[in-house]
Amino acid sequence: MSLAQDPRALAELEFGTPPGPDGHPAAPQASRRRGGGGALRGLLANGKAVAGVIILLLFIATALLAPVIAPGDPTLIQGIGSQPPSAEHWLGTTAKGQDVLALNVWGARSSLFVGFTVGVAAVLVGLLVGLASAYLGRAVDNLLSLVTNVFLLLPGLPLLVILAAFLPQGLGTVILVLVITGWAGSARVLRSQAMSIRGKDFVAAAQVTGESALRIMFREMLPNMASIVMSTFLACVIFGIGAQAGLEFLGLGDISTVSWGTNLYWASNDGALLTGAWWVFVPPGVCIALVAFALALVNYGVDETTNPRLRRPRRRTTPDAPTRVATSPRKEASA
Repeated sequence: MSLAQDPRALAELEFGTPPGPDGHPAAPQASRRRGGGGALRGLLANGKAVAGVIILLLFIATALLAPVIAPGDPTLIQGIGSQPPSAEHWLGTTAKGQDVLALNVWGARSSLFVGFTVGVAAVLVGLLVGLASAYLGRAVDNLLSLVTNVFLLLPGLPLLVILAAFLPQGLGTVILVLVITGWAGSARVLRSQAMSIRGKDFVAAAQVTGESALRIMFREMLPNMASIVMSTFLACVIFGIGAQAGLEFLGLGDISTVSWGTNLYWASNDGALLTGAWWVFVPPGVCIALVAFALALVNYGVDETTNPRLRRPRRRTTPDAPTRVATSPRKEASA
């Protein structure tokens, strides 16, 4: 029997893969490994993403284990005021005699909670606005684009100050104010990505088959926006943590809570900057910077994993080096 008469042998010779049950070549293994698993393996292989995740997990673990690391009320007076770091108080004490380490450990809870909550809420609002603008037609797009542009044109810091000053103080108010002032940027980015996906063939095919608008937006378009959604979420978390610290430093947040922002506020009010008590205001600032740095590393890792133009070659090549052509062992044996 010739190769033309035996499709199983022909498939094995030409494609180097075992044939399927119907005699046709089976899909290569590499093509089956697409999706979230491949993206996760790519992130785990990226040094920047791994370093960022490790730093972030350390802060999250510190926040969750705050009752174990620093038991009791962190605002209680535990020693003489304005004492530098020592064996008894690793990060010293404030002007009131509070332990700085306990304040920063417990402050991680509030700051990380606000940051991640603002990130989730701002991305959800931006995602709904972006998908609706891209898919529901020109009239809806014009209306939502107008609202988005208005929020983008409003100056961010004065709007934050005004809203925080007139609304009742509390953690919920801080989150609401930050979501109101932070959703427009994510909506603009996600709308642009959704508009590019809107014209793809698989969206047109889904419309022809009679799928609903919500199913097309969330089952067809949204999975193809995973990387940009992740990057936008990380950027919103950084914005949430930094903006909360800025509001509370100005005294516009809930100063009764313990957070990195309120630690900076009380350090300024107690004159730590004037007296040179660096151990009071440096730790919360370093914590905010490290969390933002970790999130930025994860963001860079996501970009490098999902964007082929940013991927580094695995081996160095020279202009005069020969081009390596991958061949199947079965093909070499048949040759």
